[in-house]
Amino acid sequence: MQILVTGGAGFIGGHLAEHFAGEGHDVVVLDNFEPYYDLGIKDQNVEAARNAAEAAGGSYELVDGSITDEEQVDDLVAGADVVYHQAAQAGVRKSVEQPEKVNEYNVDGTMTLLEAARRHDIERVVLASSSSVYGKPEYLPYDEDHPTTPVSPYGVSKLASEQYARVYNEVYGLPTVALRYFTVYGPRMRPNMAMTNFVSRCLHGEPPVIYGDGTQTRDFTYVDDVKRVNAQLLEDDSADGEILNVGSTDNIDIQTLAEVVRDEIDPSLEFEYTDPREGDAEHTHADISKANELLGYEPAVDIRQGVSTFIDWYRANQEWYDPLVRNS
Repeated sequence: MQILVTGGAGFIGGHLAEHFAGEGHDVVVLDNFEPYYDLGIKDQNVEAARNAAEAAGGSYELVDGSITDEEQVDDLVAGADVVYHQAAQAGVRKSVEQPEKVNEYNVDGTMTLLEAARRHDIERVVLASSSSVYGKPEYLPYDEDHPTTPVSPYGVSKLASEQYARVYNEVYGLPTVALRYFTVYGPRMRPNMAMTNFVSRCLHGEPPVIYGDGTQTRDFTYVDDVKRVNAQLLEDDSADGEILNVGSTDNIDIQTLAEVVRDEIDPSLEFEYTDPREGDAEHTHADISKANELLGYEPAVDIRQGVSTFIDWYRANQEWYDPLVRNS
């Protein structure tokens, strides 16, 4: 199939591009190489996908451009069967600093893509949303009926984009699925995340730094679980028009996460605490029963297994990955 992955040089998009290219599909990636973090990681994502395409006899094309470029997006969508829309201005804290930029990429860019998909009668648009749409919990775990009261411009932008996708399905009949990701982690993940920082500091004999008191909780989702549900949606129409949580059921507080990482690398290290970061949600926890009912989704990697696997990968790739984490 002809597959377009927007944001396909990023973390999740890179894994999707690598997977589909490795399955022999023809993959086109659109990415604007926004220097939100060290672009060396994106270079590695591109290389992995190219290698996968070469090994499997598929094809891989990288287009350096923006999701907001209407002409370019229209040309790329016209040649696609299915679109995986991962492109976004990432970062809750960044959105607090630059809300207009987040809106331009995440909302306007999504509209540009959906309009092109509607014009060219695309088979399906699978859109990356976020648990950030929920904001402050009225109850946990979050199901998809939980009120959406985001506490950051990033969360607002993701809520708007997923609702536009839903409306394009309802009004225009465009097959769309929005997946609300819950703190995805794994190989080649963004460097400016709690898990990467904990691992890097521990490997260097430095105390992990915890923002706030460590009681914040997260539902960490291993990237292979995210990749698997996206791959299913290439041909499965069971969730068309729906918005689904994609989490792990593994809710863990940041203090415990730091302890798990520390204990595997260097149990002698103490912890440092600093001020909480503005815009971060206090708690996230996914109810995945809807995704399970519609798609049979079951996460396969628990947090301790995933942390151990990530640490092993980090050590094996430390020469190139660790400097990027340290400089971010």
